[in-house]
Amino acid sequence: MKIKLKSIRKEYRRRNEYSPIEFVTGRVKEVSSMLEKANKFGIPINRLEYELEDIAGIRVMCQFVDDIETVVQLLRKRTDMQILYEKDYVTNGKPSGYRSYHMIIKYPVNMAEGQKEILAEFQIRTLSMNFWATIEHSLNYKYKQEIPSEIKNKLRNAADAAFQLDEGMLEIKEEIKDAQKLFEVKSDVISNIMNNILTLSSLGKIAEASRYQLLLNKLIEEGDVWEFNNLLHSIQRDIEKYDN
Repeated sequence: MKIKLKSIRKEYRRRNEYSPIEFVTGRVKEVSSMLEKANKFGIPINRLEYELEDIAGIRVMCQFVDDIETVVQLLRKRTDMQILYEKDYVTNGKPSGYRSYHMIIKYPVNMAEGQKEILAEFQIRTLSMNFWATIEHSLNYKYKQEIPSEIKNKLRNAADAAFQLDEGMLEIKEEIKDAQKLFEVKSDVISNIMNNILTLSSLGKIAEASRYQLLLNKLIEEGDVWEFNNLLHSIQRDIEKYDN
């Protein structure tokens, strides 16, 4: 499941498009955690695979809050899994401040004895929502689900601040995307320059390679993309000249 979702992100990148998926993590629940949860909710051991909804868990991280809906729509269109139900804690956050979009699915797994369907949970959230949820999870573990009221209040305030951050970032989403795209383009050009400098060195043109390295170092401080492109073309012309 992780590989499939990561491939969606790669597909967007190959098309040179913005990906609503920033990154994907996942886990299979430890047996001890399954037994603990079964005991807590009164699930018989022989019913675990039918009633424990998060034996497998996939977490999809998004940069912006509106990306969550885009990912949800992508998952709804898939034919390799069955969505049982959804829980929208983004629009309707929990009293604790928790926000995330949950989808419970039935997923076919091919075992040695044949195909088996397991329940799995998708959690789709922004980076700030995930940061908050990770902290809350740690505190719940420390206080055995009985977090002191003072800390609960601070957590709630932090959750509100995190959601305000998400909404603020959404207002300048296009500016951020443009800046990130520019950074990616610049990084690619610098990588190509470095490779070409190494090629010059391999051709025995150490002095030329050193000169271009110094020029690159100066540009890295405050150079524009067009300046990096000009430098790249200069090096490429020299390589063609020395390689013939």
